[in-house]
Amino acid sequence: MTAFGRQVCGDLDAAAAREWLVTDGLGGYAMGTVADLRTRRYHGLLVVAEPGGAARRLGLAALDPVVRIGERVVRLATNEWAGGTVDPAGHVHLAQFGIDGGVPYWRWDLGDVVLQREIAMAHGRAAAGVVFTLLHAPRPVTLELTPMCTWRDAHGERTAFGEPAVTPVAGGFEFEGAYRVAGPDWQPGGDWYRGVYAREEAARGLNPTEDLWAAGRFVAELAPGGTAEVVADAAPLDGPLPSAKALVVAARKRARRLARLAGAGAADPAGRLLAVAADQFVVETPTGPSAVAGYPWFGEWSRDLMTSFEGLFLATGRPDEGRAVLLRAGTTVSEGMLANTADTGTLEYNTADAALWFLHAIGRYAEATGDLDTVAALAGPMDEILTHHRDGTRYGIAADPADGLLTQGKPGFALTWMDARVGGQPVTERHGKAVELNALWINGLATAAALFDRIRRRNDWAAAADRATASFRRRFVRPDAAGLFDVVDGPGGDDAAVRPNQLLAVSLPFGPITDPGPVEACRASLLTSVGLRTLAPGEPGYQGSHRGDPAHRDRAYHQGTVWPWLIGPFTDACVRVGADTTGLLDGLELHLAEWGLGSVSETLDGDAPHAATGCPFQAWSVAEVIRARKALR
Repeated sequence: MTAFGRQVCGDLDAAAAREWLVTDGLGGYAMGTVADLRTRRYHGLLVVAEPGGAARRLGLAALDPVVRIGERVVRLATNEWAGGTVDPAGHVHLAQFGIDGGVPYWRWDLGDVVLQREIAMAHGRAAAGVVFTLLHAPRPVTLELTPMCTWRDAHGERTAFGEPAVTPVAGGFEFEGAYRVAGPDWQPGGDWYRGVYAREEAARGLNPTEDLWAAGRFVAELAPGGTAEVVADAAPLDGPLPSAKALVVAARKRARRLARLAGAGAADPAGRLLAVAADQFVVETPTGPSAVAGYPWFGEWSRDLMTSFEGLFLATGRPDEGRAVLLRAGTTVSEGMLANTADTGTLEYNTADAALWFLHAIGRYAEATGDLDTVAALAGPMDEILTHHRDGTRYGIAADPADGLLTQGKPGFALTWMDARVGGQPVTERHGKAVELNALWINGLATAAALFDRIRRRNDWAAAADRATASFRRRFVRPDAAGLFDVVDGPGGDDAAVRPNQLLAVSLPFGPITDPGPVEACRASLLTSVGLRTLAPGEPGYQGSHRGDPAHRDRAYHQGTVWPWLIGPFTDACVRVGADTTGLLDGLELHLAEWGLGSVSETLDGDAPHAATGCPFQAWSVAEVIRARKALR
């Protein structure tokens, strides 16, 4: 359980900087802040996803509460407007915010009246429920709830134009044929609320204002202990709406089940939080289970999915879903590659490592389950990946005949995980033989060789792995013994920049390096309490702040910014070489209560105090913390 009292809840900046998330298992979500202030264009109570989360639309943005206690009227919403006005400022009445069993709740203290709100989503259905409970009052009170509505792409804004189509339905209304909202004593109305301001979008250099439609109000007379429920669901709008109370109960029950599957008992509160956090990324698609890369703006990315695979599915006790993920991915292999993402509106094969991470995921699955039938079913795609990588595939990806190492690169493309581009040009191009790609290549060759031997499939991948390993040790080890080169045989020769990519050469099961050099090189200049920097301070191009407009952020994305997911490879590498791991995860466990509540952020500033940036809820960050905790235990 995560909880905050008056000192955080009553401080608008502090409360607005901490975000909560609940998800529907389809890629949709509800999300907001402790202050109940919408600070992002993405915040809302009903955000509806297309399959896999490739696109999302914001529907019900908020439900603004007003309490009438006799002649006294208290507005409990917190809204910020263009120009800087905060009105109403309901956060000053917040006595408590918490997340209990995956369900966020708020308690407003109005003296002798205490009102609670809980929010949950259905699992497997685009539906959200909100329950208000009058916990204490000397007499009945009146609760009025104004639904703030829109229907737009989650990445954009909508401005006032005409009147949206609001159609009466049983217990409430339907908004533009897209979703319906129902609750107590619906009283139709309608007006544009203009100039709603989202401070986080302003900080990101994007348009921070939009207009929302106040559709009317729900009214409930609450006696002490009484409840009022509001439910919203998205098309197809057929069948009865679920009970909001039932959604809350089901969400808490699911959280308990997830904790049991993950082996997280009452004495492991961080483990319980992380089990729920992992579940938030797992989604069902029309072709089987998958995972979205992060909330609120990412959909399914194959690189992130395969990097996260062990932490999301195996370390949490969900191997059956993991098996389905692998079998689904195996059907998508094209010229030895996995499609990276459909977030841009089209399927893109533009990553040099996703297929190699896929081979690693198969190896970890087989190690965890002993399921060789699934290995046999995936042997064809595995062979296809290795053959195409050896002989050549898109973007110049091929094994160099001279040394068996994997090279890649095409002008204008960034094919490794360090893939940021500004103005169409890569920030960290890394053409040539990148250290982590070759660690993954060797690991993939050796994994396939070992598994094919077990299923008695003829292959010659072991010899290729041995040759590449020998070449790796000869080519990547720096002559000054200060770790490994980041890239060899690049356009400018060998790149000695100190980056965390070298850790994979030690951390992977068949990693070619077994000495502590890379670990200590990374510990000295990259390791922080919340992950590893992507470039050492003092290196040319280092940027310690991941802030500003999209161009500024992308320039810093992999040029010093801290990525929590890298703690996984660092932990494995430490364990493998016997390096000190004392307190290694303490900072990240504390981070669970700092920004994306109960979860781990995508990135943090490279410079202290390492303030969080990027997605507040990121799949591979959560997955690698889960996996690292298991490795240390």
